[in-house]
Amino acid sequence: MATTLTKLGDSLKPNNAGVVFARNPALGPAAALLIAIAFFSIATTTFFNIDNFSAVVNQTTVIGTLALGQTLIILTAGIDLANAAIAVFGTILITQLVSGGLPSPIGLAVGIIACGVIAMVSGLLVTQLRLPPFIVTLGMLAVMTAVTNLYSGGTTHPVPEGLLTWLGTQTYLFGGIPMTYGMGVTAILFAITWAALAKTAWGRHVYAIGDDPESARLTGINVRVNLVSVYIVAGIIYGFAAWIAMGRTPTADPNAYQTGNLDSITAVVIGGTSLFGGRGGVAGTIIGALIVAVLRSGLTQMGIDSNYQNLATGVLVIAAVAFDQLTRRRMS
Repeated sequence: MATTLTKLGDSLKPNNAGVVFARNPALGPAAALLIAIAFFSIATTTFFNIDNFSAVVNQTTVIGTLALGQTLIILTAGIDLANAAIAVFGTILITQLVSGGLPSPIGLAVGIIACGVIAMVSGLLVTQLRLPPFIVTLGMLAVMTAVTNLYSGGTTHPVPEGLLTWLGTQTYLFGGIPMTYGMGVTAILFAITWAALAKTAWGRHVYAIGDDPESARLTGINVRVNLVSVYIVAGIIYGFAAWIAMGRTPTADPNAYQTGNLDSITAVVIGGTSLFGGRGGVAGTIIGALIVAVLRSGLTQMGIDSNYQNLATGVLVIAAVAFDQLTRRRMS
């Protein structure tokens, strides 16, 4: 009996709780999301309904997709400050190509591939010149912002209707749940990325590099090649974010999503992915993006000033990073 009680007491120690959260980093954000939904459902009369939930999810599609690519890079202990700028360039490039007479499928494919190539350049600078990802992507942010404005002439351009705006089409799931095709594409991208991280050697390499690149190298992982591949995949995902954005707003605006990089980082961090690499995943990123959207929607419906919404989001980010640090200390 004494032995049983001792084991039970050990299992309830805070350190063991920290281990549980460290191994399942999405648990905390998931609990926070449920609490936020419950709170706003009680505090307002308009939050708890299917149409509102659908609108909240739809609002996360672009930032959530950007956050998906951001997750891959942060898992390797990097960061991408240029992701939104790359996606915005993608919207301008695709719109201009198709408006100039190129068939929509080809223009779309060229734009998505271009986003992958641009992100690949960042990856090559990080791996070949051994530059910090923060500095490389900060520079790429400035470059892409300038290139986009020069290429577009600093003006907005209408997106040709058809394939480019198709993801904004609304349909009804199970006959009554409103959704857009963009929401479906986002879900598919998350599912594919989750499978790649959880079920393939490439995914295991991503985590290993983020945890300790030198140890990963010593075990035979080609760190440079894998890192570049992460940036390429992330860039392609940014290209899909551009396609989703054109469906949501059928106008290519060179000044769109100016805080998209920070919003995507916020979603990743709140979702439990460590900024220090090697821990987290796309499930947490989905939850993190939804937490931000639920928070803003709920506070708006309560009539709370947007400044307080930003304040609440900032506090959540700091709390998430602090929790990650504490968990790592308990695990060490």
